[in-house]
Amino acid sequence: MDFIRQVISRDLKTGKYGGRVVTRFPPEPNGFLHIGHAKAICLNFGIAAEHPGGRCHLRLDDTNPDTEKSEFVEAMKEDIRWLGYDWGEHLYHASDYFEALYRYALALIDKGLAYVDSSTEAEIRERRGNVTTPGTDSPFRDRAVKVNRDLFERMRAGEFPDGSHVLRAKIDMAHPNMVMRDPLLYRIRHSHHYRQGDDWPIYPMYDFAHCLSDSLERVTHSLCTLEFENNREIYDWLLEHVDAPAPRPEQTEFAPLVLDYVVTSKRRLKELVRAGRVRGWDDPRMPTLAGLRRRGVTPEAIRTLCDMVGVARAQSRIDAGKFEYAVRDDLNRRAPRAFCVLDPLRVVLTTYPEGAEETFTAPALPGGGDGHPVRNLPFGRDILMEREDFAENPPPGFRRLVPGGEVRLKYAYVIRCDEVVRDADGRVAELRCSVDHATRGGVAPTGRRVRAAVHWVAADHAVSAEVRLIDRLFLEPEPPPDDFMRAFNPESERVVPGALAEPGLADAAPGVHYQFERLGYFFSDPVDCVDGRLVFNRTVTLRDSWAARSGGNPSSGAAAGASRRKVRPRETGQPAPGQSLHTDTERRRFREAVSLGATEAAAASLARSQPLLEIFGAARGTYPEGSASIAAWLVNEITRLTGSDPEARLERLDPAALADFARAVDGGVVSHRQGRTIIAELLRRGGSFEEARAGLDLSEIADEATLRALLEEILAEYPDKAAAYRNGQKGLLGFFVGEVMKRSRGKADPRKTSRIAAGMLEG
Repeated sequence: MDFIRQVISRDLKTGKYGGRVVTRFPPEPNGFLHIGHAKAICLNFGIAAEHPGGRCHLRLDDTNPDTEKSEFVEAMKEDIRWLGYDWGEHLYHASDYFEALYRYALALIDKGLAYVDSSTEAEIRERRGNVTTPGTDSPFRDRAVKVNRDLFERMRAGEFPDGSHVLRAKIDMAHPNMVMRDPLLYRIRHSHHYRQGDDWPIYPMYDFAHCLSDSLERVTHSLCTLEFENNREIYDWLLEHVDAPAPRPEQTEFAPLVLDYVVTSKRRLKELVRAGRVRGWDDPRMPTLAGLRRRGVTPEAIRTLCDMVGVARAQSRIDAGKFEYAVRDDLNRRAPRAFCVLDPLRVVLTTYPEGAEETFTAPALPGGGDGHPVRNLPFGRDILMEREDFAENPPPGFRRLVPGGEVRLKYAYVIRCDEVVRDADGRVAELRCSVDHATRGGVAPTGRRVRAAVHWVAADHAVSAEVRLIDRLFLEPEPPPDDFMRAFNPESERVVPGALAEPGLADAAPGVHYQFERLGYFFSDPVDCVDGRLVFNRTVTLRDSWAARSGGNPSSGAAAGASRRKVRPRETGQPAPGQSLHTDTERRRFREAVSLGATEAAAASLARSQPLLEIFGAARGTYPEGSASIAAWLVNEITRLTGSDPEARLERLDPAALADFARAVDGGVVSHRQGRTIIAELLRRGGSFEEARAGLDLSEIADEATLRALLEEILAEYPDKAAAYRNGQKGLLGFFVGEVMKRSRGKADPRKTSRIAAGMLEG
């Protein structure tokens, strides 16, 4: 049970809310929902469904008329229903409560707890101070209650222009939590609201509207992501001082879903759309739920990912491989198989009778056999195969067709390449091959070895299709927020207009999944498959080929390219270059570690140490799905510590503790940086993972405002170093990061600190 469900279980036992469980999902309708929202949707709707009478409200946080549209509202509803959830009759809008919120604001004014500030936006910001310097009072802070009420009523009446006044809470300008330094409650906006029209010239701020909307709806548990942790204090303050009815809703924060190679800021996604880098919010490359749906990702896969990630307090990024694994695992069971050739090369079968045709059958779904569906593959003298499956001058390890060599046409025959025909430009235009008729069905006679099988289509029956090879949208796992366009992947989509598919796809309906054998999982585009046009979006490759790509550049070839595939360690069954093993024992251990789920690089290290291998085997027995993670910690961090820390002893490490530790890191319960501290404790003291974790101070500073404040101090103290950095001494970035780490006693997030420091120095 995760910590949020533990909180709810506690409240049910104590009767805090009379046995009620009411959650809410409150998106702002200023864009489309994205993969990051999926976790909040699954959590809020999922928890409500777990309890008899529980319910989850869908509330649109529509308090900013300049950016919100009804089309975004409808898109959000569609996405949530597609994901498998429904709010029933409990659809609400923050704008439903504008009159009630206005009355709450008047009540705060009458209590002397809110005032109208006529300062400019820049003046308010300047007087706010920072984490080490208290703010200063506004000159309008001590206005009389009567004056504040009169001004606010006139704001409501529309007498003042935008920006001339704001309403602020009167709390404490020296408060250590900067959110509590007289936060803004209302601002003037003479804008047309998509639901309220021109009735309201003033609009509540998020912090004001959010908690009071929760109270008005009698929400019990307000579940928010970590960026709202500092806002919990104003949430509780407002509910207390407007005399909201008890029991009041309780805010609890959890770590958001943050995927590598993805940005989920709606502002940045909007920039991608406006800049024309994508075709819209539902472009299949986009991390929006609409884009993922159009790409062919299933709601089941997204829900599985959210289950895999779990609910944790600690912020962490999720390996994109987890997401892709969840998608593959779901589609493998449901996607019919088909042949599709992306870059056709004509093959004439010279020993096959002219005009003759036959039909082969192939499994339509995995696990084929008697009673399972099959598909028909017409076959004739002229066929088409992938150009990448032929090499006239093959590189070492190439296993497909070469001059004089043989290959199996999957489900059909073994063929031999006898002649290469070129066009006027010298390019290979055609292969002339002979057929071994004794291999009908694609099976070679006993004792005959044919090293590879290739897919194909009959030239006379092939149907034309457009195939979009979708890849990761960014080249960097963590695109820099201030310059994320720099990391945009120009090869995130490669359109193949002339692909040729087996005839069974001629009538493919929009919105159907397929596995194109040897190429990946594809989805018939639900928008562009019209009037007989076939368009397929690649949902995911058959395996994670990203890490194996040369220079990190994404593949746009048929199946990542035969020349690149030849060096994949898992295909060769040998350790990676530079990690060769010298004894039969080491090679046996290597194979054992690989079979248990270690990567080849990690397996080569484990093979040299029987103690490490034994711990690996015992730990992965407790947490088999974390095999790669366990192996990586063993051969990287644990090996380093036992060699450099005199107190670290491998024999103190309990395999069960290591398994629990890896599970916590993989699930985002603890970050990798916290993990290094915990694993060192396990090696020094032994014991269980929970004991080691409980005995350590693992708090981290990741709040951007706090880090910026520390950096502002350091920049002010070292202007000469800042100037040197700007004059080209970029290595000084490490100095500024190091200073932050020293002043935070090692608790600052170094990656975030580095990013913020670079932005401040270069800005």
